[in-house]
Parts: sequence; C-alpha cells; structure tokens
Amino acid sequence: MRWAAMLRGINLGKRQLKSAELKAAVESLGFTDVRTLLASGNVVFTASEADAAALETKLHDALFAATGLKSEIFVRSPEEMAAIAAADPFPEATRERPSFVVVAFHRAPVDRAAVVRLAETHDGPERMHAVERELYIDFPDGQGRSTLHPAMSKAKLDPVNTARNWNTVLKIRDAL
Repeated sequence: MRWAAMLRGINLGKRQLKSAELKAAVESLGFTDVRTLLASGNVVFTASEADAAALETKLHDALFAATGLKSEIFVRSPEEMAAIAAADPFPEATRERPSFVVVAFHRAPVDRAAVVRLAETHDGPERMHAVERELYIDFPDGQGRSTLHPAMSKAKLDPVNTARNWNTVLKIRDAL
C-alpha cells in the first residue's frame, strides 16, 4: 500500500535532515518506492503495513535510530490525501495564493468547538475550517505577521501537528 509521511519541524533551525537521510531511514524498514518531496520532511513510500499509527511509530523509531532526530510523524493514505484536497474550503484562495493556505495535519479529529471559539475571539483576517483530522487555515496576509499561532495555543487547539501549504499538499497527493 502506498503512504505519505510528513515530519514535523524538519529543516527549521537546528533540526536539519537531508532528504537522503530520510530516504535511507524509510528504506531501512524494508519499504519500497521511497521518494522524498521538497526539503520539509515529506516522503512517500510503499509498505505492506496497513495501519497508519503503526507506521508512524516505526518511522519515528527508524529515524531516531538512523539520525538521532525525534520528530512527530503524520501518515496519510492516497485516499486520505485525495479527500483532503477535495475538501478545499477556500477554493478561491488556493487558486490565487496557494502558498498562503495551509493544512495542519493532526492525529485526532480537530476540536471544532475550539476552532469556533478561536474564530470568535481572534481579531485577524485568517479563516479556519476543520475537517476530520485536518485544519485548513487561510492566511491572506501570510503567516509571518499573523497573530493566529499564539491565539491557537490559548484556544487549546492540539499543538501536536504539522502543516503544509496548499502547493505541498497537492504535490504529496500527486506523488502518491
């Protein structure tokens, strides 16, 4: 079965991981057709394993054994990535400024009540929409000046996630 894995916080600051190292760690598990995408900790591969949670654990352990790097890992199937792309709640934004729309991948369903509370209290131009385990966020002015991230912590949204911009989401979907 084909899978995509997205690592959290890779190649930010001192958390450096070369694509070749990531590929080797995934191949060390016996997974095949391994391909890394971009330099932000994305990899697609084929594995006989059919349990995403088990794959996340195996990948985490292999990465740590090979590099000493600990990273949260989020695994999605081709069907899930296709559904994530199809559920685009901001089609005009993803068409006109795809690098300003991100999808945050979580392990558990996103707390919709927390998203609603945040939307009601945050005084910014960002829009958010939760679907299952993903939170779509439109940053019309970009993420650099946004005050949404600190507000998300106060709203008690699960901080364990990794985000990819829309261009990257589509590249991962297409690579599967």
